[in-house]
Amino acid sequence: MQGVGFRWFTRNAARELGVAGKVRNLPDGSVEIEAVAPEGVLKHFKERVLEGPPGAGVSGLNEEAMPAQDWDRFDIDR
Repeated sequence: MQGVGFRWFTRNAARELGVAGKVRNLPDGSVEIEAVAPEGVLKHFKERVLEGPPGAGVSGLNEEAMPAQDWDRFDIDR
C-alpha cells in the first residue's frame, strides 16, 4: 500500500470525520491505523479506509481493541 498516498488519504478522511489517532507505515509494507471516535463515525471511517485513494490496493482490515488514548487530532506518525 505504500507509495500511493495512503497515509495522507487516511489522515484527511479522519480529520473530515472527526476521528482522532494516527497512521504509520510498517516495515513489512502494511499500514497501522490507531483511531478513536464514536462507533458510527468509526464505521464510516473504516469504509473510507477500505476504499483507499486511487491506486491503493487495500486487501483487508484487521481490528484490535486498544487501551483508551487521549488524542485530540489525527496525525501521520513517521
